[in-house]
Amino acid sequence: MSTPFTADAVEAIKRHMNDDHSGDALIIVRALGGRPEAVSAVTSDVDAEAIEFTLDGGERVRVPWGETITERAQVRKAVVRLYRDACGKLGLTPRGEH
Repeated sequence: MSTPFTADAVEAIKRHMNDDHSGDALIIVRALGGRPEAVSAVTSDVDAEAIEFTLDGGERVRVPWGETITERAQVRKAVVRLYRDACGKLGLTPRGEH
């Protein structure tokens, strides 16, 4: 697991995801992390290859970006793509697309 991010950047990404997008994280885990029964998901790490979530029982689930991330600005686009893909897989309408 290589990372192009500083420890501070990882912490900022995790904080933003957990404070503002916890519901999105759960949708991603249920659809793309193979855990449809998950009750909660906390963003616990990010690196060049994947975003990692810790589930309510302590299990860690990595969801690949689908590309190698080389800079922090790519994370937002990658998370949005994962979220939209997950919504599609679960038959949900993504926010902002009503």
